[in-house]
Amino acid sequence: MTALKGKIAIVTGAAGGFGAQIARRYVEQGAQVVIADLNLAAGEKVAAELGSNAIAVQCDVTKASDVTAAVRRCVEVFGAPDIVVNNAGTTHKNQPMLNVDEETFDRVYAVNIKSIYHMAHAIVPLMRERKSGVILNVGSVAGIRPRPGLTWYNGSKGAVNMLSKSMAMELAPDNIRVNAICPVMGATGLLENFMGIPDTPENRAKFIATIPLGRLCDPDDVAQVAVFLATDGAAYLTGLEVPVDGGRTI
Repeated sequence: MTALKGKIAIVTGAAGGFGAQIARRYVEQGAQVVIADLNLAAGEKVAAELGSNAIAVQCDVTKASDVTAAVRRCVEVFGAPDIVVNNAGTTHKNQPMLNVDEETFDRVYAVNIKSIYHMAHAIVPLMRERKSGVILNVGSVAGIRPRPGLTWYNGSKGAVNMLSKSMAMELAPDNIRVNAICPVMGATGLLENFMGIPDTPENRAKFIATIPLGRLCDPDDVAQVAVFLATDGAAYLTGLEVPVDGGRTI
């Protein structure tokens, strides 16, 4: 499988969940991948599993210096990135909007939005030099069809979705494509926070009932879309808001 042969990618938040599976699929398809994650040990474990075409770097995506260092490391080891997946994200616990404290609010917006700002400053100049690049921002169906109790998170993902479209418009003359992948909730480490109640089979069933295809989002559902959107087969696709949601936004 060589749909991404010769491509170099950076995936943030790739030590687990959606990001780790995106990294796996990218390597399977011939890409070299930098796994950028706050949890270096977990990132190194994924990199070791993937072999010589993957490395891990510790990266707090809320810090410009960390993001710049991760991109520099990518250039040193593999070369300038062709693909960047801004996957790192966080949420607040599902609760009334006024119960979310300011520190948590700031963290959600720093991880979900400011990280894209930092990454753009680090990678857009490199992509402009070559008049080529793919940026994939992991938004959410929460930014399209919000659930109650996640107001501030919903707003952050609405911003990611809109930022992706605006970036696509501005960067199109440089042949840099930007798309948003918008998953519904999956069985990741954030699930219980999204639900706001214990993660039991009974409670899961209540949320699954709102998804027409009748299951949560699997990491591979997101990874397969991330592969396609990064390939030359998607060369005419930019500014899309792609729900990976089993019909949740219908």
